[in-house]
Amino acid sequence: MSQNEERWNLRLVAHSQLNGFGNCGEGLALRQVPDGRRILYIAHLSAPKDFSVVDVTDPSKPRVVVQTELPHGKVRSNSLAVVGDILLVAYQVATPGLEPAGMGIYDISNIERPRRLGFFDASGPYSRGVHCLWFVDGRYAHLSTGMPDFVPTNPKDDQLYVIVDMANPANPSEVGRWWLPGIRQGDNVPPPTRHPRFDEGFRPHNINVYPERPNRAYVGYIDAGVVILDISDMSQPGMISRLDYHPPFPGMTHTAAPLFKRDLLIVTDEALLPNCADWPKLIRVIDIREERNPVILSSFPLPPRDEFCQRGGRFGAHNIHENEPSSTSFVSSSLVFGAFFNAGVRVYDIADPFRPEEVGYYIPPAPKGCPSIQINDVYVDERGLVYAVDRVKGGLYILEMEF
Repeated sequence: MSQNEERWNLRLVAHSQLNGFGNCGEGLALRQVPDGRRILYIAHLSAPKDFSVVDVTDPSKPRVVVQTELPHGKVRSNSLAVVGDILLVAYQVATPGLEPAGMGIYDISNIERPRRLGFFDASGPYSRGVHCLWFVDGRYAHLSTGMPDFVPTNPKDDQLYVIVDMANPANPSEVGRWWLPGIRQGDNVPPPTRHPRFDEGFRPHNINVYPERPNRAYVGYIDAGVVILDISDMSQPGMISRLDYHPPFPGMTHTAAPLFKRDLLIVTDEALLPNCADWPKLIRVIDIREERNPVILSSFPLPPRDEFCQRGGRFGAHNIHENEPSSTSFVSSSLVFGAFFNAGVRVYDIADPFRPEEVGYYIPPAPKGCPSIQINDVYVDERGLVYAVDRVKGGLYILEMEF
């Protein structure tokens, strides 16, 4: 257990415990409003808070503007996204059948007073609602969610990919959906074979779609690996390819972020169990020059297993900065910033995709009463400032690159 910060090429600019509600999910979004203020939106991992709005205009003095409340303790707002004055928030309940389960839509033109405009209702007897969402073009939201009419063959497979049209924020409408064949009751193919040791289910997690290539969706599909979809016709998405390397590796493919200029895909598997019980959870570099035949080129080096497995909590990959196509987002084809739980924030240079090299890290001290830090998500702005959040109670850390 480390009681002091550990760092290389990253320095701490500021830390906020978010008024004592530092349990942050995997949703970070930054916007600059017309008066010049820079506002950060943070999803929370669990009740009582819904999302936090933080003024980071002066990054050395982050200020909580408002924190909203969840309706009850069995719902969370794990993921969010912002485009212009619209904020989308994912709502997932603890048990299928509870409400609210779906996606909240907010007008955030008044920073201090977010106002709900609409709600995409995904509640139902087999649905826990939305776990993760992606929204960057201002028109279509891409959800990992249950649906009222979707009955899985296995309870662990209760979420699918759903595309939602946001043209009318007060009345969002489903455009199309896709799931791995066999996970829904009534499919004409058998269910997929479960992982023999680490069965986390066959569900999409992150679904990334970019204006640069709007006819493709890149999906981290948990125990099904990486899936590339053709969404030229959003009403009928179709699979182009699937790359699955678990087993033999533990499952939980999380994020698939493309680097279009280099025909590469950066793919993470999420660490879930404490003390390395599901090690290794890696970030991989995948060649997608021939998208029907993706090939693994390399994996990122991790810090020493023996040392970090003893620190407590999770250790391994999770989220990465995903090169969001916005004016406040850092975009790079060579630098990758990742959240590694008790190994903090780590930065890699993949100029040589066959030999990724670590070029920086920052590990905050463990929050009081916790065995280790658990950095859950990371976002990098266009100026090179790094925003990282802890999943337990550490809150927000703002970092600056020194390279």
